[in-house]
Amino acid sequence: MLGASLGTDPIKTTSYKVVLPFYTYAALAFLAATLLLLFSAPAFGRHYFHPHVLAVTHTMALGWGTMVILGASHQLVPVLIEGKLYSNTLAYISFALAAVGIPLLVYAFYTFNMNWMARRGGELVIDAVVIYLINLGISMAKSKSENVHAVFVFTAGLWLLITTIVGLLLVYNFSMPMFAEDSLHYLSLHAHMGIIGWFLLLIIGVGSRLIPMFLISKYTNSKLLWWVYAMINTGLVGFVFMFVYSPPTYFYLLPVAAISAALLLFGNYCRMAYRQRLRKKVDEQVKISVLSVMMMALPVILLIIIIISLWAIGENTRLVLAYGFTIFFGWITAIILGMTFKTLPFIIWNKIYHKKAGLGKTPNPKDLFSNTVFVRMAVFYLSGFVLFIAGILSSMVVVLQIGALVLLLAAGLYNFNVLKLLLHKPVIQ
Repeated sequence: MLGASLGTDPIKTTSYKVVLPFYTYAALAFLAATLLLLFSAPAFGRHYFHPHVLAVTHTMALGWGTMVILGASHQLVPVLIEGKLYSNTLAYISFALAAVGIPLLVYAFYTFNMNWMARRGGELVIDAVVIYLINLGISMAKSKSENVHAVFVFTAGLWLLITTIVGLLLVYNFSMPMFAEDSLHYLSLHAHMGIIGWFLLLIIGVGSRLIPMFLISKYTNSKLLWWVYAMINTGLVGFVFMFVYSPPTYFYLLPVAAISAALLLFGNYCRMAYRQRLRKKVDEQVKISVLSVMMMALPVILLIIIIISLWAIGENTRLVLAYGFTIFFGWITAIILGMTFKTLPFIIWNKIYHKKAGLGKTPNPKDLFSNTVFVRMAVFYLSGFVLFIAGILSSMVVVLQIGALVLLLAAGLYNFNVLKLLLHKPVIQ
């Protein structure tokens, strides 16, 4: 989600050749996910364990969100720790393994065939995460510079590793029982380790650095961020223990409270950064990113309702589907849409104009993509998101299909702008 416009020092900035494949793959995965969503819309009126729902979810979680994050953090973390990325080669290997493993997994889920394809796909994704962590870990160790944002990123990577390992074990559990219960029973454990441990922890860690930067705000508060870090990890560990020992359902409100408190602190952090900004006019990309922070409240509210519902009357599958959708197509997608066009233009600009900046007038990074297309994309995205949520809650297939079609248009416009950036030719006056 987040690239590196934090600096242009070639010693600390990873080569664009490492980063761009991740961004390109993620853009195509977003388009593929919305296509799957359109053709699988009726499945979202059924159960959340439907094969097509699982396929769309993993396309969004791995192909879209995770690939953007892996690519961007290869460039961002070296800037944060004021050092080099340990190995470009390891970054390429991590990309290749994930790029092959993800479609294998998605196809296996879509056909609900948990054979060799699902197993190999899961193993390749785990290998990609291990190599990613080794690369970042050695980079951080060599720099000897502690940075709260980098700690967020690395810890999130550890949670991603645990999530993918549990996911692979659940795949094996279909054909050779390894647990006392079936795989559906452990789905919430697998999902929340990824959602909270990987996505939430990383987005807050990186967003707390990039949002003030893009607002041109000098606000920083490392002590508050350490509190956020502790609350999120405490809440998640508490959830894992509760899942294992099965206390009464209402006990789950305790980890939800800890994570909600962390979100409130992070929201206040962003509010202070906004209030102390030097740039009074906020562009559309930052507005979408700030909106994504507010959208974090939606899944929390739904989760509280789900817990109360489980305790009082039992499971409501429509609420569970809406909860998952607000996460992957909500705040995760919103922050990626915003941050892509605050970071990728700088990467492309550095690629083309870094050595030519003194030879004449060069375009600004924001001129390398179409802001008009971005605004239209944002309108389609928000409209499609609202429509699809309404379709899930009402179980109206036609509303689901219209919402999916509008989201597909948003993904198409996103890909148009990404392609425009990738194919940009130098223009010097």
